[in-house]
Amino acid sequence: MVSFIALIAGIIFGLGIIASGMVNPALVLAFLDVAGDWDATLLWVMGGAVTVGTIAFMLAKKRKQSYLGLPMKIPGVAKIDSRLLSGSLLFGIGWGIAGICPGPALVLMGTGNSDALVFLVAMLLGMGIYQMTQDRG
Repeated sequence: MVSFIALIAGIIFGLGIIASGMVNPALVLAFLDVAGDWDATLLWVMGGAVTVGTIAFMLAKKRKQSYLGLPMKIPGVAKIDSRLLSGSLLFGIGWGIAGICPGPALVLMGTGNSDALVFLVAMLLGMGIYQMTQDRG
C-alpha cells in the first residue's frame, strides 16, 4: 500500500510540475534572470508550494504517525554551515546553467529530452563523488 501511495504521489507531483511549467528550462531560466527579461510566473508556483508545505508540516508535527501508520519523521533545525552553503551554491549554479532540477529532470527524461539525460548523468556523477569523499572521511 505504501508503494502504491508513493506512486500516486509521484504521478501527482509530475503532473503538477508539468502544469506549472517547471519542466520547461526556458521558463525556469527566464525566472532566474532577475537582471534581464525576468518572468515572475514561477513565483506563484513557489508561493503555492511554500504555502502547502507550511500547512502540511504544521499538521504533521501534531501527529505521531502518518495516515499509512508509519512513524512521522519531521526534519529538525539543522545548523547552517559551510557544507550546506557550498552544496546550495553548487545546486543553484547547476540550476542556473541548465534550468533543470532533479524532479523536472526525471519528468523530462520521460519525454526523451537529451538535456535531461546530460543533467541526470552529471547529477549522479556528483552524488557518486560526494559519496566517495564521505566514505574516506
